[in-house]
Amino acid sequence: MPRTILEPRFHVEYLSILDSDGNLDAALEPKLSPGELRSLHRAMVLARRFDERMVRLQRQGRIGTFAPIKGQEASQLGSVITLRATDWMVPSFRETAAMIWRGWPIEKILLFFAGYVEGGRPAPDQRDLPITIPVGTQLPHAVGLAYAAQYRGDDAVVMAYFGDGATSEGDFHEALNFAGVWHVPVVFVCQNNQWAISVPLKKQTHSKTIAQKALAYGLPGIQVDGNDVLAVYTAAREAVERARAGEGPTLIECVTYRLGVHTTADDPTKYRTQEEVTAWEQKDPLTRFRAYLEKKDLLEDGLEQRVDEEIAEAVRRFEATPPPDPLLVFDHVYAEMPPHLRAQREELARWLREGGAPAPEPPEAPQGATPMRGQRLTRR
Repeated sequence: MPRTILEPRFHVEYLSILDSDGNLDAALEPKLSPGELRSLHRAMVLARRFDERMVRLQRQGRIGTFAPIKGQEASQLGSVITLRATDWMVPSFRETAAMIWRGWPIEKILLFFAGYVEGGRPAPDQRDLPITIPVGTQLPHAVGLAYAAQYRGDDAVVMAYFGDGATSEGDFHEALNFAGVWHVPVVFVCQNNQWAISVPLKKQTHSKTIAQKALAYGLPGIQVDGNDVLAVYTAAREAVERARAGEGPTLIECVTYRLGVHTTADDPTKYRTQEEVTAWEQKDPLTRFRAYLEKKDLLEDGLEQRVDEEIAEAVRRFEATPPPDPLLVFDHVYAEMPPHLRAQREELARWLREGGAPAPEPPEAPQGATPMRGQRLTRR
């Protein structure tokens, strides 16, 4: 029998509207009002200045390790602005810009990166999941949210963020498979910043694009210039509208670049060249969008100063926040606290009431003795 073609040859589109040289495809230019463009630019500037301030705070020991977003502002903000407040946003660990747009107070984000779980807790009426550190594990959760919305007849859309490194995890493939099978309203936004910590994209996959991975699971995939906020917005708006209309999920690959460190515990000079970084700096999403707005006479005077003042005030509020109750560590783990945790909580509460004095050392056991159950054997 002759060979039969089951599917025509797949194709993957690439979308760019405003390139790094300032060339604009007016036919594809989205219809954003002057107010919307100014709000978008302000959000991008705020995200960049806050990111730079966080690096200084971390180097000063005032917050802990975090993942900077410098260079990825367009990928996050161009997509997240297409969501309604009633939609869901599911972040990984590098979505500071998207979180601020969704209403997370700056001081709360700082509280999280200072090590307090309260900083990662969304407001009661906020349809966002907390920051997710394990790579890719949030993606099946996002599909579950979308399935629940579909089941309830809610018109909410779920937008899930992740990096190129997450596409090497099984969670990514499981999530896309279930999203395709269930035809749920979820938009997967991959910020392909070229590096999974120190592993370049070419060592992660032999596929020409990440977007094409969607085709195996029966959903559309598109690659966009992730430093072009207009292109990201256009692709995300189409994907969100398609999901809300019951037409299923989409994978958007935003081709961007991490201009800074992977986290503040990383040294990228060990694995990438300055020439590569310099080349990508010429494609900076803020520089490109600023030039676009300048031609439209939409730039705001004194914007950077106002943004810096807003950040400084948030830092003051963060550092004035009283330490949280240590007993909260036992909350939100089980629906009903098991006896062993209840006992530990009561013991910690008693210890705190008594001033938090250190527990006395048990008596030293004789040489060669075997400790009784619950007794600690100490040697000096």
